[in-house]
Amino acid sequence: MFKIINTKDSSVIKFESQKILTQGSFEFSKEKDDLSSPLASQLVQLPFITKVLISANFIALQKVDIIDWVDVQEELKIVIEDYFKQNNKLFNAITETPVEVYAESTPNPDVMKFVTNKLILKDTDLEFMNALQAKNHPFIASLFDFSFVKSVFVEQNYISITKDSQTDWQGIMHEIRNYIKFNLVPLTIVETEEIANTKNPEDLDDISKEIIAILDEYIKPAVMADGGNIIFDSYDSDSHIVKVILKGACSGCPSSTVTLKNGIENTLKSLLPGKINSVVAL
Repeated sequence: MFKIINTKDSSVIKFESQKILTQGSFEFSKEKDDLSSPLASQLVQLPFITKVLISANFIALQKVDIIDWVDVQEELKIVIEDYFKQNNKLFNAITETPVEVYAESTPNPDVMKFVTNKLILKDTDLEFMNALQAKNHPFIASLFDFSFVKSVFVEQNYISITKDSQTDWQGIMHEIRNYIKFNLVPLTIVETEEIANTKNPEDLDDISKEIIAILDEYIKPAVMADGGNIIFDSYDSDSHIVKVILKGACSGCPSSTVTLKNGIENTLKSLLPGKINSVVAL
């Protein structure tokens, strides 16, 4: 059930599970009288354990220097696995990680990225241009009650909000941050949204598949860090024109043309010589 993982820090060892144990990260130590996790309390009471960290799909333990992990790791693995055989929850019911939200500016002056410590949306992204489009997600639809909100883009653990050009972020940022903090609800995509955001790889030619792979590896991480996303739309094998969709902070951004030509287009031309003439954003 759990796999023993050695780390670069010789004082720390990880017990990795094949399934997600929790959302967020929780730290326990001898100095803190925290009984919210019975397993962590049991482990931290061991004389050679100084700290317990529970996060995602693993439990990490920190020890004192006078003992070697090889002498106790198998026994600890049994303790952890026995706990889960007898208990179906890791925390007491009262334990809940408070939502934290912080704002990040983006290259688009009209877009602010609000990052949370909670997973909002898994394995995809969603963009809404009005409250009607967000009718399946009341939490998002209510953001459009703020008259200055023009569009909302949701990706994993952040929400990018586009405001009108007449409103200053300094006057509204705190209000938006508090709304997200106290009303955040993870989104579950409906079938129509999933279909709209998915292309069947089997329907694409080899060059299109290569373009998607390049975008995913070289371009998308930087674009997502700026509060947006880039989606492959099509490739014309005759004109060698690539069409993409810019979402979130990238949509309507003053610097998006420069990014498109100097970043995306040059990267594709370099990695697919003779196959790319230009990149066009829809």
